[in-house]
Amino acid sequence: MKDLGLGNTVKTTCAYCGVGCGVLATISPAGEVTVKGDPEHPANYGRLCSKGSALADTLSSIGRLVSPEIGGVKTDWDTALELVAKRFQKTIAEHGPDSVAFYVSGQLLTEDYYVANKLMKGFIGSANIDTNSRLCMASSVAGHRRAFGTDTVPGNYEDLEQADLVVLTGSNLAWCHPVIYQRLLAAKTTNPAMKVVNIDPRRTATSDIADLHLQIEVGADVTLFNRLLLAIVDSGHVDHDYVAAHVNGFDAAVEAARNEARADLGISDADLQAFIDLWTGTEKVVTVYSQGVNQSSSGSDKVNAIINCHLATGRIGHAGMGPFSVTGQPNAMGGREVGGLANMLACHLDLENADHREAVQDFWHAPAMPDQAGLKAVEMFDAVADGRIKAIWIMCTNPVVSMPEADKVRTALEDCDFVVVSDMYGDTDTALTADVLLPATGWSEKDGTVTNSDRTISRQRRFLAPVGQAKHDWDIISEVGRRMGWERAFAYTAPEDIFREYAALSSLGGKFGKDFDISAWDIGYDCMTPTRWGKERYFGNGGFYHADGRAKMLPVQYTAPKSAPTDAFPLRMNSGRVRDHWHTMTRTGQAARLSQHLAEPFIEIHPATAERLGIKPAHLVEVTSPHGKAIVRALITDRVRRREVFVPIHWTGQYSSAGRVDALVTGYTDPVSGQPESKATCVDAQPFAADFYAFAVSTAEPQPDCAYWAKARVDAGWRMELAGAKPADWEAFAISLFGKGDVTSVIDDARGIARIAVTRNGKLLGALFAGPEPVAVSRSHLASLLGEAPDAVLAGRPGADQPDAGPIICSCFSVGVNTILTAMEKDGLMTVEAIGKALSAGTNCGSCKPEIAQLIARTAIREAAE
Repeated sequence: MKDLGLGNTVKTTCAYCGVGCGVLATISPAGEVTVKGDPEHPANYGRLCSKGSALADTLSSIGRLVSPEIGGVKTDWDTALELVAKRFQKTIAEHGPDSVAFYVSGQLLTEDYYVANKLMKGFIGSANIDTNSRLCMASSVAGHRRAFGTDTVPGNYEDLEQADLVVLTGSNLAWCHPVIYQRLLAAKTTNPAMKVVNIDPRRTATSDIADLHLQIEVGADVTLFNRLLLAIVDSGHVDHDYVAAHVNGFDAAVEAARNEARADLGISDADLQAFIDLWTGTEKVVTVYSQGVNQSSSGSDKVNAIINCHLATGRIGHAGMGPFSVTGQPNAMGGREVGGLANMLACHLDLENADHREAVQDFWHAPAMPDQAGLKAVEMFDAVADGRIKAIWIMCTNPVVSMPEADKVRTALEDCDFVVVSDMYGDTDTALTADVLLPATGWSEKDGTVTNSDRTISRQRRFLAPVGQAKHDWDIISEVGRRMGWERAFAYTAPEDIFREYAALSSLGGKFGKDFDISAWDIGYDCMTPTRWGKERYFGNGGFYHADGRAKMLPVQYTAPKSAPTDAFPLRMNSGRVRDHWHTMTRTGQAARLSQHLAEPFIEIHPATAERLGIKPAHLVEVTSPHGKAIVRALITDRVRRREVFVPIHWTGQYSSAGRVDALVTGYTDPVSGQPESKATCVDAQPFAADFYAFAVSTAEPQPDCAYWAKARVDAGWRMELAGAKPADWEAFAISLFGKGDVTSVIDDARGIARIAVTRNGKLLGALFAGPEPVAVSRSHLASLLGEAPDAVLAGRPGADQPDAGPIICSCFSVGVNTILTAMEKDGLMTVEAIGKALSAGTNCGSCKPEIAQLIARTAIREAAE
């Protein structure tokens, strides 16, 4: 891959979550890229999580989309862009501007977002531009706007370190925002008096830091915070001066809480009282919330229930105090600021406000401006399905995997008149539905800005040349705009041009009394350092953005999840992320070490539930809902309750045969925010009937022909889990996976066991281990043999003189369970710190520390019982 300066180090920003970590990318004289955390960046101060640490592993050009394609046939940019422009023009002319749509992404840079928003709203004249950020933080936006009058994050990351109580609700911070988790853990170590409360129906790695874990019923957040609000009132903890000076709606909010038909919280009275006592008795409180709150059919009310408690006590806008939303994507905040949602204008201006619309239209010299909100994500794909939207452009996202009722979304796109997809890869589930594929640049190849969860704008900088003919998203969008007839409006030549125009536009925010105004920034674009826009904190002394300058407390009450358990679908399914993967794995799936920890889709299910359903450990489970099905591995654990299950969201059609769990998720949405309810779908789970289970490794990417498969990259190729109907010929099946070569096998048809190795020129092409039950072999050892000339492959395990690391716990340093157990047993290392010092495990991102601690605890309990 061509580089832009051997031996140089470039300051850029991580491509993953909304923490917005600074990254130092260095290109060696040999052209190899190394990545480490930027010690000067205020988000991470040098820390990186496992995903960020592995960014250099994702820079391969293998599999990249290298040229435009029309109908699966390579073409040139001129032909492709002319087709896109003409088809959109024709559709608009025949059916109006609302017959087209853009579906964009929180992984776009702000400059990309700005140009897309300008083209759709100001020139096409429709508000049908929405973003996958609708799936993760729209309820937070709605809650902020209702309470504060604008989408303002009141505090910053430092507040988590300065608080005396941090409440984590709907947030598995340890796995989803590991660097913030490590900052919190460090703060708690420094200040042992700090308390942490974790509110989550599921016990997660984050629960290990908690002094109190409230395992509440799914959806009961409003009731919990309403009870807290009543306790605040009844125990005399209201800040009456603050409320009188700055807040409307106090009485109505309290009355609604008193009159609520309360949900069963699912926790003991003692735990509820302990939470109330901590919250009311601690002045410096930060409430951190994330997808577990937002992804709900009542997510906006949950957000406002949290904010109500902070407004009632005046615990907002001061050091160590306030509600704090942590976002899931690297530029979800930038998308919010630029108006990338269907119901917003740039710079926190309001689409429904005629003066705001006119001002933006005049600034852009635009021919049109929609006077009503466009279609939000779920509505947008419903409109694709029923034919109201006849042309859609999808940028930097994979809705056929990530949207609820994902099978319906796939069918809608397959049937749509005209689908354009801009992406780095042409084989994503969504790209396979496209009429036109446009190769886009990715992280390391792009220049622009992003905004993180605490309003810090950072530069993402290019340090590698684009792969093939890939172009930047802003450049592609601008070229289409010019070809549609708006040459002057889209005459950008560099992202700096766009940022300066955007900054100038933000003066309208100041003009209309909004918070977002960076027009006075005198910051050189190339040398821009991470800078938080606006104040350090907002609302400590009022100054809200409603017309009267006051905040609003909202009267909110419990609303049950829309999906209710039935005899056919009795289990409540929670969905979420795993530690080492990101969204739909288009990037993290490229890094072998990120699949070592969890290599296939799974379902967490309670032991009693599994026993009742006849589901055995490590066997496969077929999970069904009214909208679809998935086949996943059983992980039997008491981390979930008996009537609930958990499944991860990441696996796609590229990495598993039936792991797209969003095919199961209902399309119910929050009526205010439009955010889908992704954590409360009701499902059934039953054992999946398989004649055989198998594990295989292969130097070449396999194309398995069986009912179940899941594959992941390893350093020298691929690993696979397989299951289904028993093949008629095991050796032929193995050759179909690995290619032709010399076959060595041990096959026992009577017992249903097969062990097969295929070599060529003495080097291992692949190995297959099959049996009637899930096979027990050393997976990491077998993966290490690919391309080598090993002895005794069919043993499935290393010899006595070769240590077996076992399943990987620490992805950063590839430290396995067996290695840690050996250090504990032989060297007496019985603390996380001692393990880290000896093995490095847990010393980088720290995400594996909870698992190491659990391993130590289980060993100590076993030894005490002996």
